[in-house]
Amino acid sequence: MSKRDAYEVLGVARDSSQDEIKKAYRKLAMQYHPDRNPGDTVAEENFKEAAQAYSVLADSEKRATYDRFGYDGLRGEGFGGFSGFNSTIFADFEDILGDFFSFGFGDLFGSRSRRRPGGPAQGRDLVLQMEITLDEAASGMEKEIKINRSRHCAECRGTGVKPGTQRSTCPQCQGRGQVRYQQGFFAVAKACSQCGGSGRIITTPCEACQGRGKQREKKSFKINVPAGVDTGMKLRVEGEGDAGDEGGPPGDLYVAIRVKSHKYFSRENNNLFCQAIISFPRAAMGTKLEIPTFEGREILTVPTGTQSGEVLKIKGKGLRNVSNHRKGDLFVRIEVGTPRNMSKKQKQILRAFAESQGENLDEAEKGGISRVKNLFR
Repeated sequence: MSKRDAYEVLGVARDSSQDEIKKAYRKLAMQYHPDRNPGDTVAEENFKEAAQAYSVLADSEKRATYDRFGYDGLRGEGFGGFSGFNSTIFADFEDILGDFFSFGFGDLFGSRSRRRPGGPAQGRDLVLQMEITLDEAASGMEKEIKINRSRHCAECRGTGVKPGTQRSTCPQCQGRGQVRYQQGFFAVAKACSQCGGSGRIITTPCEACQGRGKQREKKSFKINVPAGVDTGMKLRVEGEGDAGDEGGPPGDLYVAIRVKSHKYFSRENNNLFCQAIISFPRAAMGTKLEIPTFEGREILTVPTGTQSGEVLKIKGKGLRNVSNHRKGDLFVRIEVGTPRNMSKKQKQILRAFAESQGENLDEAEKGGISRVKNLFR
């Protein structure tokens, strides 16, 4: 009996794109998959038919041949019937298997990767938390850290086998790393449970590490913390993570930084902020302030008539940028302090000053509401 037209099987037009063909096939594959229709021979035949149609139309060369000569033009490629189905069709499915995994068919087809499990592999990365002060972050430093990690066994050099011996071929999979099962018309391959997919097993384990190839160790060493680091940054120390499998290279160590709060300074990126309280006379007349920085003391000039809440800048006295080494600025917020306990003479002087301004301190100030409003803008 002649086969149905491949385009008709998938329900697509002859000028359909590859994405449209793949989408149509995926829909039919999910509908007629044997796992969803156990014992249904009609569904199984429909699934086979859709799979063969897709294997033709998904390949640009096969599709071109089919468009010109039909299935007769593909007889030399094993399409005279379904005899070659199980041996060739999976190569054509490689681009669509990922869609099956998202729908729970991973167990049926096994791992997508063709790379055999086992063999040398890089070790696990480690993360260490480090808390430093803002002073240390400003200047940078060298700091000693301690880690607990695995290292390759010195006796077997990470192989896990006793020196002078070798791993043996796995008797369960005969060294293939996979075990094949039959599920309906599918031949299913899964990683061998005995050797983990490597195809080899340890018959004479190393006595020092009991075949693990690794041993635990505590190590102390110093790392350089650059100036300008901030909370959330991670410093990478190459090769100081856990040892790899079967002699593979070690992972890396990442040191996660947390900078403690400072008594006087707050930080925003590479800029620093602080507050200075001065008296009313100094704010009115102008003054000079000695401001501490992480590089020593700086003299800040406060202009005449400075208002409470104004912010003055000391350029270049912030923190260094880790990437480009440029320095941020230090911003000083000026607060004018009000004296709480004044002597009689001080009160008389202040009252005289107010009267010289035309103010009567014993009366409610007119127009004060405008200044109150300004506070809430």
